[in-house]
Amino acid sequence: MSDQLEPRLADFLRAARARLTPDQVGMADAGRRRVAGLRREELAMLAGVSVDYYTRLEQGRSKSASPEVLYAIADALRLDGAERAHLHTIARPAPARRRRAAKPQRLHPATRTLLDTFDTALRPAFVLGRRLDVLGQNRLAALLVADFDNMPPTERNQARFVFLDPHARELYADWEQVAADTAAMLRMDVGRHPADPGLGRLVGDLSIQSFEFRRLWARNRVHERSVGTKRYHHPLVGDLTITYQALSPGDDPEQTLFVYDTEPGSSSAHALQLLAAKITPTPTGRFPLSASK
Repeated sequence: MSDQLEPRLADFLRAARARLTPDQVGMADAGRRRVAGLRREELAMLAGVSVDYYTRLEQGRSKSASPEVLYAIADALRLDGAERAHLHTIARPAPARRRRAAKPQRLHPATRTLLDTFDTALRPAFVLGRRLDVLGQNRLAALLVADFDNMPPTERNQARFVFLDPHARELYADWEQVAADTAAMLRMDVGRHPADPGLGRLVGDLSIQSFEFRRLWARNRVHERSVGTKRYHHPLVGDLTITYQALSPGDDPEQTLFVYDTEPGSSSAHALQLLAAKITPTPTGRFPLSASK
């Protein structure tokens, strides 16, 4: 699986080029095309490099692209911020980082306390680490999405939930978009940690067990979530829409804290209130850190 996991610059460039049309870049469409997207010579012209040089890059025969060339290619491909970062990562990997074994991730006690505090504010919150592992969540997040704290450690993973748990298809009103974003987030992680054995096993398991994951993985998209909205169809409180914001807890740059919110006075806010009513405070008035079934 390690060879399949290895991010290839050639694959990423071909996939990104195939998504562009002549109209998008202000070019006239000169006749029938045998493949989707721009031709290599068209992309090379937009990037200001020779056709031969770009062809060698896309065929994996050159690994010497300078930062300036990568910037030009990124501009020509209309890449967003996450895609540009991924392009530079896979084009100029750091061998020393690849050899270094990653330490298991743990939540800082202060982050656990913060998750607890968000319960009192009616804010579902959780922390994702490498591989989209769910490192912690508050009780409202457990009631809204899934009780990861009470799952076996190997199952506490957002991607496994999205692609392999039937409940996810019923829960997410826009499951296809959630699935596409999840696969793209994993692809971003692969660029940063191509030799991570845990990531290799995860991608392998998902590829074997989910046709949808294989299809989305083949698109070679990358994505980082920062802010946005998400719609749920919850079995207990019905339909609701949340806004989310991604934050860094501070002690580990590879952990992301997601905090959910709803519009004040909306039906979605009322739905969260109904969920929160199912949480029983402890005698101290604080909420337990793990939800019980």
